[in-house]
Amino acid sequence: MKFSFLIKLAVGFIAAMLILDSASCQEEEPTKKVTVLPVPAIGYSPETKTYVGLVTLFTFNSPDSLTRSSNAKLEFVYTWNKQMIFESDWNYFFTGEKWFTKGRLLYYSKYPDLYYGIGFDSPSSGELSFESNRLIFDADLFRNIKNKLFIGAGINYTAYKNIKSLNDSIYYPELKNENDFGIKITFLKDARNNILSPSKGDYLEVSNSFNSATSFYSKLSLDYRYYFGFGKTKSNILASRFYHSSVFGTPPFYDYPMIGGDKYTRGYYRGRFRDKNISTLQVELRNHLFWRFGIATFGGISMVYKNLNGIEGESFKPNAGLGLRFLVDKIEGTNLRIDYAVGAQNESGFYISFGESF
Repeated sequence: MKFSFLIKLAVGFIAAMLILDSASCQEEEPTKKVTVLPVPAIGYSPETKTYVGLVTLFTFNSPDSLTRSSNAKLEFVYTWNKQMIFESDWNYFFTGEKWFTKGRLLYYSKYPDLYYGIGFDSPSSGELSFESNRLIFDADLFRNIKNKLFIGAGINYTAYKNIKSLNDSIYYPELKNENDFGIKITFLKDARNNILSPSKGDYLEVSNSFNSATSFYSKLSLDYRYYFGFGKTKSNILASRFYHSSVFGTPPFYDYPMIGGDKYTRGYYRGRFRDKNISTLQVELRNHLFWRFGIATFGGISMVYKNLNGIEGESFKPNAGLGLRFLVDKIEGTNLRIDYAVGAQNESGFYISFGESF
């Protein structure tokens, strides 16, 4: 499956959703207001180091009070690790929120990365540097069944090609060219007041995918988030997230549940620990200081394990950190985020990004 084909597929999917949404509206209803904002992209993470590029943000504001704002993004960046990354994602509510679609398309060219093997006790001495070309496509379409409850189906395709080890002294047999295709069924409750920067409400997603790679396997995930605003202006926010993922069967090395990275467990390199199951609980307190500045404190505990009988003391991976926030978009409440976090076994991470981790 070629990259150009998937780009056309993603663009066509988004265009079809917009056409269907327009057709579903009555002629007398006003159309959605579209805001296009091209801005420079700059950030930092342990996986990419510093990166620069261009990102174009699309915001779709609905004229009716029942429909939340939708968004989409096109981004191209180059990293100090000599990685080239193209990324597109979208979250789109149809008029009246009768339907909802979300998805992403990512392409990484000659992407250098680190691999430590599988297991909660994978040693840092087992670090292997490798590079690959990667393609990820994921799209879901949901139907509103009641209030803010949705049920939907989706497809996903992932390919790791041209894998090249940069360290001949270490060998992992599972680290090889691989691709998989899957279909999934998802239950979604999204009662957040804002997708990009929620300050109240909750979010629940339960998904089960059935995938074909070298062998068949399934993947179950549960993602629950809760947001509570307090103070006179509700600008102080307590956010929490519980995430669990399990695989049944033998997936490619890249599809094992893993901790680390900017979105799940800050303080660990993404993929530093991976196994058949991971569970993580993260809590973050976001406080407004003055003008557009804010501060965040966060932390949590994660478990990495093959099965329930295999949980040991080292299966638990704590993390904690501090962050600075600067409000860049008053309307949508989007922050520039600067975080530093630490984990177990001398792991740490520094992050610069737009929008909250969750």
